[in-house]
Amino acid sequence: MVDIRLLILGTGGMANNHADAFAAVPGVNLVAGIDTSSERLAAFQTRHNVAHGFASLDDALSWGEFDAVCNVTPDAAHFATTMPLLAAGKHILCEKPLATSAADADAMAAAAKAAGVVNMVNLSYRVSPALCHAADLAAQGALGEIRHLEASYLQSWLLQPAWGEWSTDPTWLWRMSTAHGSAGTLGDVGVHILDFATFAAGLPVTEVSCKLAVFDKAPGGKIDDYVLDANDSFTMQLRLANGALGVVHATRMAPGHHNDLYLKLFGTKGGVEISYENDTSRLRTCIGADALLSGTWQEIDCPPVPSNYERFIAAINGTDPGLPDFARGATLQHVLDRAVQSDAQGAVFLEV
Repeated sequence: MVDIRLLILGTGGMANNHADAFAAVPGVNLVAGIDTSSERLAAFQTRHNVAHGFASLDDALSWGEFDAVCNVTPDAAHFATTMPLLAAGKHILCEKPLATSAADADAMAAAAKAAGVVNMVNLSYRVSPALCHAADLAAQGALGEIRHLEASYLQSWLLQPAWGEWSTDPTWLWRMSTAHGSAGTLGDVGVHILDFATFAAGLPVTEVSCKLAVFDKAPGGKIDDYVLDANDSFTMQLRLANGALGVVHATRMAPGHHNDLYLKLFGTKGGVEISYENDTSRLRTCIGADALLSGTWQEIDCPPVPSNYERFIAAINGTDPGLPDFARGATLQHVLDRAVQSDAQGAVFLEV
């Protein structure tokens, strides 16, 4: 194992979480940060004892003394910032969604493959022990043929200050505005719940129907220079590759749910139920005799799994496959793009 010199691109609030997480991974040295805001960059460097700071990606690439990058820029900047890093041969962990269009996501996946570097998307709920165990059960055939799924991602921060007052904080305001690079709830958390559900099922989406909603949140639909036009809620219907159907939905307006994910997955031999609440995941199963005879559900203890940060470093060291990768991010983006098109056409089913 060799020490990995890590650079964090974008040093806002979420970057601190990444820096703290990587600090706990042996063999990682956080050597630099990049941010167009000198004030934000300086605060990040002081907080995490980071020696080097750059105002631009070009300056950092000219310096070049880093092996890997954690890209924590806003969604719309992922493509433009990631492509030069791939060209420079740097390993990359990119925040989700991978891009804001399927075309850009495909280009990023192709460039990552050509560069031969580790490329991962930070789909953070992949570290849920319950999800990983459920996916293993489905892959082993314990559920039989998948027939139906129900999945939801519920947040409440548009109705209560769960993480601060969104209406006065740019950290949250930009997520309301398409002009500031947001794809709304669909792009922000829809990518998570879509990955959550289809990873467990082990099946790709072949058709999607979607309805998006934007609700009044401020006079004139605007706060300062933020036009609040990004979707707040969505409902989605899916058809999977084996013909199974699914329902997926998400909202930022669910009182009592700060940040909760749920999945029910049913097959011809049994079912699983996953809940992710207060950063804790739980798995219940109804499989085999429980499913066929008594209809009894069992609570299952699930072994812990490595974090995406640990997996990223392990992949660089050649001891982990480095999933979910950019190819997975691109696959999800195709579904998200078609979901937006479906909404524009009256929620019709579209092939993916």
